Amino acid sequence: MSQFQLYFNLGIQHILDLKGFDHILFVISLAVIYMLRDWGKIVVLVTAFTIGHSLTLALATLELVRINSDLVEFLIPVTIAITAFSNILKPRPSGGGGLQLNYLFALFFGLIHGLGFSNYLRSLLGREQSIFQPLLAFNIGLEVGQLVIVVLFLIASSLIVGIFGVSRKEWVLVISSVILGMATMMILENKYW
Repeated sequence: MSQFQLYFNLGIQHILDLKGFDHILFVISLAVIYMLRDWGKIVVLVTAFTIGHSLTLALATLELVRINSDLVEFLIPVTIAITAFSNILKPRPSGGGGLQLNYLFALFFGLIHGLGFSNYLRSLLGREQSIFQPLLAFNIGLEVGQLVIVVLFLIASSLIVGIFGVSRKEWVLVISSVILGMATMMILENKYW
């Protein structure tokens, strides 16, 4: 297996790992207000998250940024809760050409999520002479994994809203409320308190 393929697979596994379902919750909370027909917006949204995630992952891996890992593990569910709560307040994307809040959440909160995996990746990359290719491969794998999650979720959403007649607003409110509840539990159980 090539070095690129190894780190690409690690990126996919990182996002699809059910033990670290916080990333899955965050990506779903970003995408729940969209439908499958909004795929272009969703790709931009997921890419914004990957850019934020990649930036701090690279900076932390290069040891240019250091933040207490307990604080980061506390902030990750906070970002999920804020995004889900925002969906409850406004369960549809805003119309018009303005920048939507979810894009800012994806980019800014992606910075926090990137810090969450940096210690593990730094230990893996410690053996590598150059970290550019492994970081690139990892982040491409991360992007692919996120897109898989979002596509599967949006297919399920389209079926539930389109075929079973659940209103889109109710669907967003239910999913966002469940995610908010899960994120709140993660915050309360966090050892940072």
